[in-house]
This record gives sequence, C-alpha cells and structure tokens, in this order.
Amino acid sequence: MNISEWLFFILIMLLIHGLSTWKLYLKAGRKPIEAFIPIYNLVILMKIIKRPRWWVLLLFIPIINLLMIPVIWIEFIRSFGKNSTKDTVLVLLTFGLYIAYLNYASKDISYIENRDLQPKSKTEDTIGSLVFAIIVATLVHTYIIQPFTIPSSSLEKTLYTGDFLFVSKINFGARVPMTSIALPMVHDSIPFLGTKSYLFNDDFTKKETSLWNKFQLPYFRFPALEDIKRNEIVVFNQPADTLRNMDNFNPDRNYYKPIDKKTNLVKRCVGIAGDTLEIRQGDIFINGKLSVLPKSAKAQYNFLIDTKGQAISQDELKHTYGAREGLKYDNGYFALTNNGEYFLTLTDEEAKLIARNPVVKSVKKQLTPKGEDGNVFPHIKSLGWNFDNYGPIYIPKKGKTVKLNMETLPFYKRIIEEYEHNSLKIEGKQIIINGKPTDTYTFKQDYYWMMGDNRQNSLDARFWGFVPFDHVIGKPVFIWFSWEKDATGINKIRWNRVFSVTNGNDKPKSYLIPFLVVLGIFMIVNKLIKNRKKQSVL
Repeated sequence: MNISEWLFFILIMLLIHGLSTWKLYLKAGRKPIEAFIPIYNLVILMKIIKRPRWWVLLLFIPIINLLMIPVIWIEFIRSFGKNSTKDTVLVLLTFGLYIAYLNYASKDISYIENRDLQPKSKTEDTIGSLVFAIIVATLVHTYIIQPFTIPSSSLEKTLYTGDFLFVSKINFGARVPMTSIALPMVHDSIPFLGTKSYLFNDDFTKKETSLWNKFQLPYFRFPALEDIKRNEIVVFNQPADTLRNMDNFNPDRNYYKPIDKKTNLVKRCVGIAGDTLEIRQGDIFINGKLSVLPKSAKAQYNFLIDTKGQAISQDELKHTYGAREGLKYDNGYFALTNNGEYFLTLTDEEAKLIARNPVVKSVKKQLTPKGEDGNVFPHIKSLGWNFDNYGPIYIPKKGKTVKLNMETLPFYKRIIEEYEHNSLKIEGKQIIINGKPTDTYTFKQDYYWMMGDNRQNSLDARFWGFVPFDHVIGKPVFIWFSWEKDATGINKIRWNRVFSVTNGNDKPKSYLIPFLVVLGIFMIVNKLIKNRKKQSVL
C-alpha cells in the first residue's frame, strides 16, 4: 500500500475502534464522540487506562505497534474490571473484538477509576515488566542498533568469521521496516523452526493479489547522521534476494521477497553513487585513479606457492604468513596439491614474505586474464569481464540521466523494473517505460558497489550488480565478541578483537581491559555511595 492507502486504512481502523468502544468511553466519564475522533481518541484512551500519552506514538511505529496493541487491549479491559485469565485470553484470541462484545453485550461492567492504586499480583507485575523490556529491546533493535554475526570470509583480516558486531542503524538513517506483520527481533525465519517469521506471499503469480502483501509499508528512512563513504564497511540486504538463489542466478528473474527480509550481507563499499569503477589485474580504480584502502583493509588474492612438494609447517602458514583460505580440509589443514604447490589466499605483502622462505621456489598470483568471460554482471559474454578485470562501469546516482539503448539496457534493466518499480517493455529496438517510448532514464535513488576484501572468494557486486540505497541497513561500529571455531579451549576467543571498533583506519584495538577497569571503578564507587547512605540513615 502507498501512503494515502495506509492513511485511509488507519482512519478505518480508528472508526472501528470508535464503534467498538464508545459506550465504554461513556462509562469512563468521557463523551461518546471522543471515541471517533482520529488520534484524539487514542489520547483519551491513554487517560482512561491511566497510561502516558506518548504511548500513542508507539502505536504508529511499525513492529513496535504489533507489541503495543495487545498490551492496550489488555489494559483497556482491566480498566473495566476484566482481570481474569479468561478475559485476557479472549481479548487476544479475538484480536480485540472481545472489547466490542463488552461494549454492546455486557451491562454489568463499570469503570474502575483508581485501578492503579489497587495492589498487583507478583505475576502481573513480572509480566508487565517483561513486556515493557521486550518493547524497549525491539525499539532499539529495529531502529537504533542491532547485533550481527559475520558468517563468511568475505572481509577476512578486517572482519573475521565468528565476529559478533553491533551495527548502527542511525548513521545512514534508520529504515522503517517495510514488512509490517512480522515477529520482532528475528530476521526472515523463526529460530529452530526454520519457518518464515513474517506474513508475505513470495509467489510471483500471487504477489499483486495476496492480502498479506497489501500490508507492506512504503519505503521510509529517518534522516541520516552521515553519508556512506567510499571504502566504508556497510551492512545491507542482498539485492538478489537470498544466497540460496545465487547458485542459479538469472538476471531476468523477478524476486519478490520483501526488501527488509532479504539476506543480510556485510561488504566494503568500494564505489559510491556517481563513481565509475574499473578493476585492472585485481586492483580497483575509481574515476581512473587507483583506490587507496584504509590501513585496516587487507585485500587478498589466490596464490600458488610452489615448494616442489616440500612442506611448510601448518603453524607457520597460518601465523607467520596469515593464510586463512585455499585448499583446506574441514579440520583447517593446508594441503599440498598433486603438483607440490600450496594454493593459499594471501595479501600481496604476505605473498612477498612467504616468497623469502627457503623452500619456496615461486609465488604466482592467480588472476583471470582480461577478455576472458567470468559470468559476471551484467552477464554479457561479449564484454569479456571477470572478477579480476572488470568494467569500467558507472554507478548510478539519484537524479542522474543516462542514455538507454540495447547495449546499455542490461546494466540498468533490474534497476528500472525491480528497484524503482517501473514497467519495461522492448518492442524491436524500442524501449518502452511505463507505456512511453524513451531513450533515457533518470535514477530515483543512489546505488553503491559492494565488494569483499577477500577478492577472489567473495560473492559480491561483481556477480549481482548495484546495491540500492533502500537496501542499506547500517554501519558496523563495534565488535563485542569474536570466536575462532578451529581453535581449542580458551584460545577460541580472539581476545585482541573483543570490544574493538570497526571501520577504523588501523588495526582493530581491543578496549576490553579499559572497559573492565571503568566497570570495576563504577562498582566500587557505587558500593561506597550505598554504604555511606546506610550509615547516614543509621
């Protein structure tokens, strides 16, 4: 639904609220007409149930309102003496229609003016505190900061598999959830059950007619604190829907999974809107100039390390030369190939270091030659683009107009149809957008180019193209924990990464010790203050 449709829907719901409650408003000493006045009726409702007026705002915040509405139902019936478990279950199971029954069918109920002064049971008090805590946690999780886990090696040496991050949503502007009917604080599936956590019909043939799909909210983002900067690490929803679809990705396929429920990814934004990007022999060039990564970023490539079959110790490979990928068995063992070579993923500096090892005969970076097709975006074989030699390609900027023809259309077809919701037809060599022939297109939002530092072991924009700004989630700001699955015992914890910041210009530095010192000082001071208060009372 668009904004006007949502406003109309809200007005209808407020009208239903008035029809279901006007007699109860009268019993509470209010005028029946107050139950029908949009927004004002909710302010009066808060007075009736003796709750703060700012609760009304929570009723209009997506996802939060799903938690608040049942709370309001329960608070409302309890204001009229309906405190039993039976009443609570009835109002929840009937989705609030039990209130309409009380409004018209029940004559023996009366408003309890001083309900807050009546003693609460321990169970009621505990449940109330728990519900409030869930609402606050959902608000923070949805609109301020959210925990994420790094699942892959795409950004190795900056973000490791097993890093646990806090991602700020306010830096680039918190995005209001578009899927309005969903479980709070979970992504696209319910933990342990594996079933969808939201109501939306993904079926292509039913996407327009499905009732649940009508409740999708229009895209809206709160004002940002900053713009996305080049070479910054960004968390976003994968444009091509889910990783499960990527193996057989078809650029013409339509994906209708809600944007905010697509797979969460974290990559480095190597190109921003308006840039022209090119990759030459694995190096990124922006607007014709070699891109300079921050010190914390470590671009890695695949290398063949020829030792003529002589082994290098596993500890040396991992800790001296920093090898983390390549031909590894499940137990993390680096194996020699049949030709007596190691196939390792290293930075250029690490490759130079291992080349000085006496047993190493040669070190060769594995790059796909220019002109050899690598099945990359926009999936045109004649271009001869691949992961190591790619482009140049223009990254669309909001308001920028480009020429459209049969050669340029494959670059922007998905943007026009999927990301910016236009109808697109081709009749002969004529391009028709929204029923009108055209040879130009003006972009409605900014786009970005997201890549992994582990350049040849990363599923990124080279495969599925541009990332729209409406897919951006937030900015990683803090690593609160880090776990090495291949280690044993206490060594599983990467202590040097716990409580470290991300998106910095240098190596991550742990602030765990300073945090523990400050926490210890706080606890000691707090205890001293409490002891002094006790002594003053005595």
